Amino acid sequence: MPEIDIYQILKFLPQRYPVLMIDRVKELEPGKRIVALKNVSANEPHFQGHFPGRPIMPGVLILEAMAQAAGVLVFSAEGATQQTDRMVYYYVGIDNARFKKPVVPGDQLELEVKIERALRGIGKFSCVARVAGTVVAEATILCSVRPVGDG
Repeated sequence: MPEIDIYQILKFLPQRYPVLMIDRVKELEPGKRIVALKNVSANEPHFQGHFPGRPIMPGVLILEAMAQAAGVLVFSAEGATQQTDRMVYYYVGIDNARFKKPVVPGDQLELEVKIERALRGIGKFSCVARVAGTVVAEATILCSVRPVGDG
């Protein structure tokens, strides 16, 4: 499948700046695997406080980027863009999260997400984040699609 640009990503995800963490999709096998990119920029608001003089991307935002890539993967497999006014993709769990190396401004974060299984509206994903081919973080995440208003 060809690359997916930011305009197509916005059709799949309800997040918007400054929370949108996916800039481009390099590879997509609907229902199986995705490789997405996040360009890490010094002007992102979290770098003002994390940490002054030594900016490091918070691990929780790397996990959020993984979940957003999983969201694009799931909604692309359904063959239709998400109705952001009707459906939301929620975290259900995060297991085995490991952060191996800091992510700093100027890095390009590559997120590879694979579906391990999907059952009763909950997906389990194996996620790896890399910078220049080096693993910087990994996790197993569980996410669920729910109608807006359902908790």
